[in-house]
Amino acid sequence: METNFNTALLHVLDKEDGFQDDPRDRGNRLPDGRVGCTNMGVTQAVWESYVGHPVSREDMKKLDKERVARFYKHKYWDAVHGDLLPDGIDYLVFDFAVNAGPGRAIKLLQSVAGVTADGAIGLKTLTAINKIPLKTLITEYTLAKEDHYKSCKEFPIYGKGWLIRTAEAKEIANTLIG
Repeated sequence: METNFNTALLHVLDKEDGFQDDPRDRGNRLPDGRVGCTNMGVTQAVWESYVGHPVSREDMKKLDKERVARFYKHKYWDAVHGDLLPDGIDYLVFDFAVNAGPGRAIKLLQSVAGVTADGAIGLKTLTAINKIPLKTLITEYTLAKEDHYKSCKEFPIYGKGWLIRTAEAKEIANTLIG
């Protein structure tokens, strides 16, 4: 729900802390061929798209939590309609959106809820997810995330971390439902 964005953001930033420029990370490849980087979970390519112009590696290193918070709210929380999702699910979907994209996060939620996975949160999706007990929805969404990660070609490199993050996100989501 609406009041959960700041809490969700704190948890995401806890997982997405620091600067990295791992060349194996697809997020660090810029469309124009430049070598990119990531800071606080924000890839250089996505940040450039957000601000509307190229940025340097030094610009990326200077990102601060206030600017990143506005970015995450607009590009991820609002994109997955976090304010409309039930407590716990809002965080879980937001966290996955940050890691795998809002469209994928929404489609996964829709799949788990048994509605057409079109990537758009609407009345059918909201009705379906609200019919599922929250703990069940959290568990099913978590299992679907694990399956997604296991299907990624980068799983041998990042899989262990992804699965740890997924388990931790489930725990956090369960605490948010009370």
